[in-house]
Amino acid sequence: MTFSVDQFRLAGKVAVVTGAGGRGNSIGRAYAFGLANAGAAVVIADINAVGAKTVSDEIVAAGGKAIAVGVDITKPDSVAQMVKAATDAFGGIDILVNNAALMVEVAGATVDIPIPEWNRIMEVNLTGALICAQAVIPVMRQRGGGKIVNQISGGAFPATSVYGVSKLALVGLTTMLARSLGRDKINVNAIAPGNTMSDAGRQLTPDDSPFVKFLEMTVAMRARGQPDELVGTLLLLCSQAGDWITGQVIHVDGGWILRP
Repeated sequence: MTFSVDQFRLAGKVAVVTGAGGRGNSIGRAYAFGLANAGAAVVIADINAVGAKTVSDEIVAAGGKAIAVGVDITKPDSVAQMVKAATDAFGGIDILVNNAALMVEVAGATVDIPIPEWNRIMEVNLTGALICAQAVIPVMRQRGGGKIVNQISGGAFPATSVYGVSKLALVGLTTMLARSLGRDKINVNAIAPGNTMSDAGRQLTPDDSPFVKFLEMTVAMRARGQPDELVGTLLLLCSQAGDWITGQVIHVDGGWILRP
């Protein structure tokens, strides 16, 4: 087979992006627009239903296909309704992007964290991704395959906070799902962004923060990136161009985390 850039196109595909209706300039929003621009119909899924509607309206106004769905990814019944809304609107699901997570809300949580708060972080950042995967897998099998992309973080390598622990655990979920679903032609991979200048990222690590200064001294290339700079990797993992990639974590971080 001769390679063609058309293999990156997603015409006829249906993508669900969780956490895509949150803070304005967000990674989830960039992912949703990137998928729509590649031709996919996109389900903007977020616990913030109003924010999800804003993003879906923006995509439709730009000529894309999108709907908004309010969802609590920690509740299987809510996720089942999300899947039903996607299939009712677009006929199925081919792509799941597990982007929803608690980050700014849990910054700084470490060893002294109360156990209920620990459980809540794991419930959203880890179990929620599994619940969403379990809900879409039967639909993907019916369609002959699919793509699942989990959002990790450079902060998991090594994990030095509870947030990092939750994301490192999500790496394990990624490899487990990849092994389990490979024969079903369902690819499961992860993206680990570096320090990204989304609204949430700027809130957590403003320009004058010691962490940003540390990155500027240690990162191989550019210490910080924009949400749109993650989209190319997402399209690779969600398209035919990435059919032979599964069980991988791809770091998009300017060389912050250097791995063989």
